[in-house]
Amino acid sequence: MSSAGVCEVAVARTFLGTLAYSIPAGLVGAVTPGVRVQVPLGGSVVVGVVDRMGLREDRERKPRLRDLRGVLDEEPVVDADLLNLSRWIADYYVAPLGAVLKAALPPGLLGGRAARGASPRARTERVLRILRELRTLTERERLFGRAKRQRQLYETLESVGGQAAVRHLTKQLGFSSAVVNGLVARQVAEIVEREVDRDPFAGPVEAEPRFALTPAQQHVVAELARLDAPGRVALLRGVTGSGKTVVYLDVLERQLARGRSGICLVPEIALTPQTVQRFRARFGDAVTVLHSGLSGGERFDAWRSLREGRKRIAIGPRSAVFAPVRNLGAIIVDEEHESSYKQSDVPRYHARSVAVMRAKMEGCLCLLGSATPALESWENARTGRYHLLELDERVTGQGLPPVELVDLQDATGREAEAEPAAGRGGLRVFSSRLRDAIAVRLERDEQTILFLNRRGYASFAECAPCGHVWSCDACSVTLTYHRRRRRLVCHHCGSTAPLPERCGECDGPAPRYTGVGTEQVERRVGELFPDASIARMDLDTTGSKWAHVEILEAFRRREVDILLGTQMIAKGLDFPHVTLVGVINADVGLHLPDFRASERTFQLLEQVAGRAGRGSEPGEVLVQTSRPRHHALSAAAAHDYVGFATRELADRGEPGYPPHRRLANLVVSGKQESRVIDAAEELSEWTRELVRDQRLGGIEVIGPAPCPIDRLRERWRWHFLVKSDRARTLGGVLRYLAERRGRPGTGLRLEIDRDPEALL
Repeated sequence: MSSAGVCEVAVARTFLGTLAYSIPAGLVGAVTPGVRVQVPLGGSVVVGVVDRMGLREDRERKPRLRDLRGVLDEEPVVDADLLNLSRWIADYYVAPLGAVLKAALPPGLLGGRAARGASPRARTERVLRILRELRTLTERERLFGRAKRQRQLYETLESVGGQAAVRHLTKQLGFSSAVVNGLVARQVAEIVEREVDRDPFAGPVEAEPRFALTPAQQHVVAELARLDAPGRVALLRGVTGSGKTVVYLDVLERQLARGRSGICLVPEIALTPQTVQRFRARFGDAVTVLHSGLSGGERFDAWRSLREGRKRIAIGPRSAVFAPVRNLGAIIVDEEHESSYKQSDVPRYHARSVAVMRAKMEGCLCLLGSATPALESWENARTGRYHLLELDERVTGQGLPPVELVDLQDATGREAEAEPAAGRGGLRVFSSRLRDAIAVRLERDEQTILFLNRRGYASFAECAPCGHVWSCDACSVTLTYHRRRRRLVCHHCGSTAPLPERCGECDGPAPRYTGVGTEQVERRVGELFPDASIARMDLDTTGSKWAHVEILEAFRRREVDILLGTQMIAKGLDFPHVTLVGVINADVGLHLPDFRASERTFQLLEQVAGRAGRGSEPGEVLVQTSRPRHHALSAAAAHDYVGFATRELADRGEPGYPPHRRLANLVVSGKQESRVIDAAEELSEWTRELVRDQRLGGIEVIGPAPCPIDRLRERWRWHFLVKSDRARTLGGVLRYLAERRGRPGTGLRLEIDRDPEALL
């Protein structure tokens, strides 16, 4: 039964589905899909979003529904297109619709502070503006007389267009409040409130010359113009330095000329300022930014400016896929292969997939760009689902930099003498080959990037006599030694421990610290090259709001000779004076128990190698490894993406991993290991019986087994996999499982991760 006086409301809670409420007579007409409403839930009042009017077809009306308490918006905060997209995400990823809507809206609009009436507000400032023109000197003399400061203030306002912020007049220009109030009292000016955008990227931008497109770029641009049909997806595979960003700019310029808008997704916040600079140089104030590094007020203002049509291009990491732009013409996903596009918590959406679906729903172009596309995207292009475009050469005419694999196992006497092992029993930080190459760059006044995807000083602390390794009390992982903090740190839960003075197992001496992290590389570089300027960029050095911007700008100004860091420096950055890239240890991550380990390693190496030789001088890449014959490393050294993809696709065929089959990872967790094991075994067997009873073909259940990291934040973790030949079949099984068995027991959780990026 449906009724004009009933609606379905999504609230940001863990249960699937929506809640039905009656609409009081006084609110009829004010309640429409997409507006926020206050509703009773249990013993409290929370904020939700109206999903639809009337009752769902599958819901029977209860004898008496509770009433809505109030409507918070005059018009929907989620328009019809974004509401449809949110419903699809909730259905596909088996997530609560309220959780999806909370991710789509600025912080505070749904749940949390908003439920207590403390939603974000527009920022205003007091402005003094002229009310009456004084056209003659005689008129001014008669009005102001001896009040010279009032006359100066009046004429200052005239010179700046008739109005100015009161704060600027009093703080910067030195006019007193009495002078300001004097103008108001004479009725020649008034004070009004004016809204102010909190835009941290506002201000002047450096002009960027418009270069003529290369023939290859012209071909890609022409193809994209021809493909500009509703819902089309194109994959642009362009080598690093081939000018993909110029193509993005052209696509968006064409959309703006047609009165449409665009979204550009980038994988790292660190890349946002560089992208914003280039986009604002082309499009000016039409560009705004959405990302979690901004304050709540800044994000709210950016969101509102897009919603109102004052800004037409949104840039940001994965959550920017929800940008409320009007008349969307194109969505661009830069570095589309990046795992950071996958949300790790509910809703566990992948921004690339959401971008493709949003383009389909709103009838716009979706352009995926990467030098190393995800194998799922490559397979879609290879089989014709996506249109493949390629840029095989750099715009500078320079070839891709040569990559040399330096075998750390082949330690000659000269190597050992040049660089002793790190710590006692640790790995060498620098081969003589890499050390000498850095020295040459310093002599030439050229820049170097050093890459190691492991932060901290040493990977673990080990007792030499008994072999005990210090581990996290809450997680089944080793603790990392951070030298500057003088602490052992868990990189999963963030817990810390003091440095041990003795071994608690055998009462042996203080531990030795083994393995290499970015902090140790920084120290060793400083010892080898004391005159060099060094900057480190990882999570430990970019905790403050604009730290990553300051580091990259210093490097751009050539105030830094050597930039070292983790994966945040491996992609998208364009520094023309970098002629050497050194990879300290390419084996990090290569042997993780995850089916994407080789793909991730290849992509990281190819991306970081692409930072070298982007200017007029040729570049060089040195990759230190103990496994130089591994296919991912040899393919990266040859810049052979197609060869790697062909080998990797073949390797995934028999075990049936994506993109050959659809995959879901289901994780059961809890604080009692025995209960977790029992629940995982029972749920996996229940799922097998469901598949058998419903005679579902092309689907299988594997497991359960302990997760590779079997304890995380004091919770034990077991998982099982569901593989399927068809996406629809997998979705049906997952939704039925979540609805019937989504709460496995008190203190236990079931996490459903569809299309997982990792199985750890």
